[in-house]
Amino acid sequence: MKYKNHPGIKENIMYLAKGSRYEDMKYNRCGASGLKLPEVSLGFWHNFGDTANMQNMSEMCRTAFDMGITHFDLANNYGPAEGAAEENFGKILEKDLGRYRDELVISTKAGYYMWPGPYGDHGSRKYLIASLDQSLKRMGLDYVDIYYHHRPDPETPLEETCGALDDIVRSGKALYVGISNYNKEQTEAAQKIFKKLGTPFIINQSRYSIFDRSIEKNGLKDYAYKNGVGVITFCPLAQGLLTGKYLNGIPEDSRVKTDGRFLHEADINEKTIARIRALNDIAQKRGQTLAQMALAWILRDGDITSVLIGASRAAQIAENIEAVKNTEFSAEERAAIDSI
Repeated sequence: MKYKNHPGIKENIMYLAKGSRYEDMKYNRCGASGLKLPEVSLGFWHNFGDTANMQNMSEMCRTAFDMGITHFDLANNYGPAEGAAEENFGKILEKDLGRYRDELVISTKAGYYMWPGPYGDHGSRKYLIASLDQSLKRMGLDYVDIYYHHRPDPETPLEETCGALDDIVRSGKALYVGISNYNKEQTEAAQKIFKKLGTPFIINQSRYSIFDRSIEKNGLKDYAYKNGVGVITFCPLAQGLLTGKYLNGIPEDSRVKTDGRFLHEADINEKTIARIRALNDIAQKRGQTLAQMALAWILRDGDITSVLIGASRAAQIAENIEAVKNTEFSAEERAAIDSI
């Protein structure tokens, strides 16, 4: 199999996936569709940009696939710089994963700023179609499995955005479509349009964690489950807060110190650290790390299709996948976590 702009893929393949890769991972049907996603998926929001190490990126992808992660989630603006994560993933496909394309679910998105002028942002038909063409070129693909509108655009009619996504599927450039950062009312409105068009709309990607219950409060979690829409969650570890990293303060190699765009020192105060330590005590009693428990908690009720994890090294992926082995929570554990 050859990929656009990545000639010689057959000659460059060196990686062979483990034959046991599907033995331990669990796979959930995505909404009312026929597509199944692994309970844990790999996100490319961080650590796959042009400042990252290619060998490390490749090792993370190989480890993920070897452990049953078949879903790799990208977006046009993931970097830095914009487009870099897709370009790097294209190189990984060329060298390592390309021969397994039919075993992979590859998703990307458009909705945030990508290029100057009035056509490089938001949700117009022109932007969505042009951006996908660019994404396919960067990754060397003919199609993606899921194409998302990354965020609601109040200035573009929803009918135009949904119609563009529908046409993209009919063109063969995507198999399914999704939306991201849409609340319950916005999801319901989009689903009505997609149903009229006959579009394979299957998923909403939303932020969700022990510390962020927005999709519970606004009704999206229940609505999606009852109406055949899959939900995949991002930021399950609250930008690293729900790990052991901040149990004793802020380490120098933390994202707060090295990045600071999404998590700030002011977010990590004595009260927050006390909450993290209390949650860590529960996790230890369950025989899990705090990160494993935080991921398992998201999957506890069976109404979330998949949880997206980020990683900076392969060992983190291997450790976090262990979460799927214990997603049952007692009533006492649930109450304790809620109270914290």
